[in-house]
Amino acid sequence: MELIEKLNWRFATKAMNGQKVPQEKVDKILEAARLAPTSSGLQPFEIIVITNQEVKEQIKPHAWNQPQITDCSHLLVFAAWDNYTEERINAMFDLTNKIRGFENEGWENYRQMLLGTYPQRSAEENFTHAAKQAYISFGAAIIAAAFEEVDSTPMEGFSPEAVDEVLNLKEKGLKSVLLLPIGYRNSESDWLVNLTKVRKSKEDFITEVN
Repeated sequence: MELIEKLNWRFATKAMNGQKVPQEKVDKILEAARLAPTSSGLQPFEIIVITNQEVKEQIKPHAWNQPQITDCSHLLVFAAWDNYTEERINAMFDLTNKIRGFENEGWENYRQMLLGTYPQRSAEENFTHAAKQAYISFGAAIIAAAFEEVDSTPMEGFSPEAVDEVLNLKEKGLKSVLLLPIGYRNSESDWLVNLTKVRKSKEDFITEVN
């Protein structure tokens, strides 16, 4: 199937059957998320991949007891930096210089601009900005899952504080933002599986300025 066909095929799966997703497909989904663009290339978030059933069970009550949490193959938790710090910013710029094998004056000037801006902002403002970057990666993962014909359920409906505690994210300077169970649909019990996808028309959704 072409990409658009696969996006028409996907839906927010309400019931999964517990079947395991092949690791090769999981790796491709995660790689798409890793390659997603982020502001200034800082990638201010991480993805926690959970296959441990006991940990899924601990998270489930903090996610409105949604069954996909425990019936999925892999539960992806997108967790953003709790703040931008000089150490974190420098680490990404240093990594870029190391991989590219040279330093660029314009790039170093940009580093200093960020160091003079981000760490001076409130932690709340910085976390909100980092969380927005996680959403971009989250979208890439959903699209990649559809391309691999793997079902997924985008979730904001959970208690971040409780999930953070289960996964000890505070110790890592992270806060959970989004959950993405991936797996395979249970066509017999998923009430949404056969319903027509509803989206705004192209005319109502897109405005062209020529």
